[in-house]
Amino acid sequence: MTRNSRRWAIAAAAFLAAAPVLAGCGTGEDANTSKPYHPTEAVTVRQNGIDISQAFFLGPEPGSKIQAGGAIPLYMSLVNSARTADQLVGVGIDPAVGTAKIPAPVELKTGQGVRIGTPTPTIVVEGLKQPLGGGESIKIQLQFANAGIIPVTVPVITRSREFATLAPAPGGDQSSTPSASPSEGATASPSPSPSTTE
Repeated sequence: MTRNSRRWAIAAAAFLAAAPVLAGCGTGEDANTSKPYHPTEAVTVRQNGIDISQAFFLGPEPGSKIQAGGAIPLYMSLVNSARTADQLVGVGIDPAVGTAKIPAPVELKTGQGVRIGTPTPTIVVEGLKQPLGGGESIKIQLQFANAGIIPVTVPVITRSREFATLAPAPGGDQSSTPSASPSEGATASPSPSPSTTE
């Protein structure tokens, strides 16, 4: 056996010995490659002891628009990591976008998480001033009793993929197929005035 033949045989044997280990990295139910991957469009903010994660407005189904006058629900998770309990007491939005409605304060005990929007949407932007088709961003201000006002720019996400089963705003999503001329996305001004609870 020549020197080159020996090197080739050693390299081949090393590869064959490692093959089962390498194959194990990408197989089975728990393998990373067998799980669907969806990069999230939702927003995460941490400020004044409040963690706001997975924040998004639920828009229409792909290819449709929620028409002017319609409503969109806000979905998000809140965790109070401060030392004292808090409350979400208001949501501010630019009046040129619509009107934010929060039916009652949301209690936030220390170290406790709260999911807004499930099982039923509660915080809703009503009376939209222009159609929304998904992909827009809306600036809002979350007003907390102790943490103060936290500004968040929230994306509008279409009802597709993992968002397809979520509930639209109460009373229906009021969506329709868009006309030939698309309208511009909604973006609120940087300083909306917070709404009070109803």
